[in-house]
Amino acid sequence: MKRNETGAVNVFSVRNFRLVFFGALASELGAVLYSFAVSFYILEKSGNNAFLQGLYLALCGVMLLIFTPIGGVLGDRWNKAKIMFVCDYIKGGLILFATLMMYILRESGAHIAILFAVGMAGNAVSGIFNPASGALLPYIVEEQRLQQANAYFSIKNALQSILGIMLAGILYAALPVHLLFIIVGVCYVLSGVSEMFIRYEHRQKEEKLSLRIAVADMGEGVRYLKTQKPIMAIMAAALFINFFMTPIAGNFIPYFVRTDIASSPSYLLKKVLTPEMWSSAFSMLIGISSLVGSIILSAKAQDEKCGFKIAQRLCTVALSMIALTAGYYFLVDRGASLNAFLILFCLGCLFIGLMVTFVNIPINTALMRIVEKDKLSKVSSILSIISQGLIPIASALAGAVLQGLGSAALLAVCSAGFTLTAVFLLLSKQARKI
Repeated sequence: MKRNETGAVNVFSVRNFRLVFFGALASELGAVLYSFAVSFYILEKSGNNAFLQGLYLALCGVMLLIFTPIGGVLGDRWNKAKIMFVCDYIKGGLILFATLMMYILRESGAHIAILFAVGMAGNAVSGIFNPASGALLPYIVEEQRLQQANAYFSIKNALQSILGIMLAGILYAALPVHLLFIIVGVCYVLSGVSEMFIRYEHRQKEEKLSLRIAVADMGEGVRYLKTQKPIMAIMAAALFINFFMTPIAGNFIPYFVRTDIASSPSYLLKKVLTPEMWSSAFSMLIGISSLVGSIILSAKAQDEKCGFKIAQRLCTVALSMIALTAGYYFLVDRGASLNAFLILFCLGCLFIGLMVTFVNIPINTALMRIVEKDKLSKVSSILSIISQGLIPIASALAGAVLQGLGSAALLAVCSAGFTLTAVFLLLSKQARKI
């Protein structure tokens, strides 16, 4: 990359950053539409089978974990921009082909099987894509602008949560599902087009990639991380934070919408919002607060140390989760007032969205500053495996708990586990060194 680009006052004046940003905007909009539609479509076609939905999430998560280390090795050896646009073209093609098959095969069982196959294949491709995309920013953005760049990406994610989820709820209710999936496929293709024009200085390694070299590369990444004890402390906590947080969004909300809201003869704003649109509303509220937090951090100087602040913020999230669990038990499970819980959950979404932004952006920025650039893809892939390793198990177990014990039990387990993890991080001396 040219030096005059890295010296830019604002990262949006960097052409490469704009291409990455708008490419991500298109592909992640497609991902929002697709994940929203699939969650409800599987429940719809399976007779509200929460375990089957959890199994889908678990298998997709397993494929992501299997292919992420491969993506880490490739990302440090091959051109990251090329990896990104090829992967987006593949994902777009997969979804468009699956849409054609769903249009031809009309049986519910066939549709579920197709979604399982495409979900697993798409997550395998994402495992290749994510380490490359996650390691690209330090190559195209000056170090002191990394927090600003990450904040802009968080703003983008927040806007997608606000507008993308709202659009997903409207389109899911208004369009046949195969037309919605066509829109998703086109989004991925447009993302690939944008990423094709990214240019940065890439040095191709001389030795040809082989299985032995790939294993050696991963070993190098593991050995490097062993010397970074503060990072390992944060990632150990992230492993359990994701384990206890993921079921809330992936399992509880769709199930809550399909059972508690949809089955209620009267609920808040029923004349305005369908049950599925309430799911969009929750995501929109998280997006609004994330947007506010991202705007604040985009104009704020980077902290030299952020570990203790992160732990404090996670403890406040834990308290909000406990409050939401108690609210569900007394207001919904005991039949006191579904509407009161909807209001409480909306407030919780606003608060959690803000706090999660104040956690994620500093962590991502710190990692990009600390880790050597030529190791960033494989280190990112290893960290991704560490932080997401239990998510497939969490999704499957959450589906089983919902099916057998109900939402109150799931929320109680998630709140207790998240609280213990947040307290552990608060007491960790290593985490304070980040």
